Amino acid sequence: MDTIQILILSLVQGFTEFLPISSSAHLILTPRLLGYQDQGFAFDVAVHLGSLLAVIGYFRTDIARMLRDFLLSLRASGTPTRESQMVWMIILATLPIVVIGGIFKSLVETDLRSTLVIAVSTILFGLLLYWFDIKGRRTRDEYSLIWKDALVIGVFQALAIIPGTSRSGITMTAGLMLGLTREAASRFSFLLAIPTILMSGALVTLDLFQSDLPVMWKELLLGAALSFVSAYLCIHFFLKLIEKMGMLPFVIYRLLLGLALLVL
Repeated sequence: MDTIQILILSLVQGFTEFLPISSSAHLILTPRLLGYQDQGFAFDVAVHLGSLLAVIGYFRTDIARMLRDFLLSLRASGTPTRESQMVWMIILATLPIVVIGGIFKSLVETDLRSTLVIAVSTILFGLLLYWFDIKGRRTRDEYSLIWKDALVIGVFQALAIIPGTSRSGITMTAGLMLGLTREAASRFSFLLAIPTILMSGALVTLDLFQSDLPVMWKELLLGAALSFVSAYLCIHFFLKLIEKMGMLPFVIYRLLLGLALLVL
C-alpha cells in the first residue's frame, strides 16, 4: 500500500465509523472504485482500532467515572449508580455480537464482502433508520436503558456483521426504536463500539501474530493514527449537530449510494 492509499482509506474509516453509513462498506468499496487491491481485513481492523482510541479519548471522563463506579459497585457494600449500571448495559449489549460474530467470522471475511450485499443492506437499513427516526418518541436518555433494552440493541448490533449495515447506524436505529433521543442513541452507540472493536481487533491481531505471512506494521500504525484524528473530529461534530440535523441526510446518502451500486 502506498501512502496516498493509506491516507484515503484511513480518513474514510475515521469519518464513517461513527456516522450511520457503514465504514466497512466504504472500506470495501473505496479500493474498488479507485482501482486499488483490497487492503484486507488486517488493515480494516487497524483503522478500526484508531477509531476505538478516538472514542475512548473523547469520552475519557465519562469512561473513567463509569469504570470507577462499576468497580466500587462490585464490593459487598457498593451502591449501584447510573454510571455503573451503564457498564452493565454495555456488557449485555455486547453479548449477541460475540456469539453471532464468532460463528459467522469466516463468512464475513469472504462471501459477504460483495457489492450486491452492500447495496441491498445500505438501502434496507437506511430506510429502517429513517422510519424509527421519525416514529421514535425521542424522550429517553441513555441512562434510562434497562437490561431488556440493552439486549435488543445488542441483537440489532449483531446485524452489523453484514457489510453495509453500519454498526453505528443499526444501534442508533435500535435506540431510536426504544425511545432514546438522537444524541442519547448516538452516545450509547459510540460507547458500545469500545468492547466490540476491542474484541474484534484482539482476535485479528492474534491471527496476524500466528500467521506466516508478512505483516506491514508501519502501514497499519499509520492507518490507525490517521483514523484516530478523523474519527475524533467526527464524533465531536456529530454529537453537536445530530439533534438539529436528524438522520435524514445520512438516509438520503445511503439511498443514493445503494442505488448507484445497484446500477453500476
